[in-house]
Amino acid sequence: MAEVKKLDQTDISILNLLQKDGLLTYKEIAGKLKKSMTHIAERIKQLKTEGYIKKTVALADIQKLRNLFIAFPHIQLTNHSEETIKAFKKEMTGYPQVMECYHLTGHYDFMLKIVMPDMVAYNEFLREKIGSLPYIGNIQSFLVLSEVIHETAYEL
Repeated sequence: MAEVKKLDQTDISILNLLQKDGLLTYKEIAGKLKKSMTHIAERIKQLKTEGYIKKTVALADIQKLRNLFIAFPHIQLTNHSEETIKAFKKEMTGYPQVMECYHLTGHYDFMLKIVMPDMVAYNEFLREKIGSLPYIGNIQSFLVLSEVIHETAYEL
């Protein structure tokens, strides 16, 4: 396993700025941090190479484009073997409707964030894609009524 580099305050400041606005230029970041543009460019390149910056994306306001149905099903598996857990994780990565997947402690084993056009499509997806898996024990769905906060930036 590769040694994890300890980030310094400049790296953390760059990451905080880019999480809020991925379109900031090297010049803008350099000005905010009172560093040279060359120094900032080198640091960002290094952060990307080392995997601290996984990708840069645009966050579309999907509600302006179309209606969404968002659900957080909690999944209980019939067993907890390494093989079953790996199989479930692999299966979920194959569905673009599954936006997030968390392995949990407690009564349920996984929590998903699934985004669909409507309740009918969600019900069909749940029955045909997830519920049909041989190791699924129980599914409890929590349906989103409204989104209050949606942040993507982590405070570092």
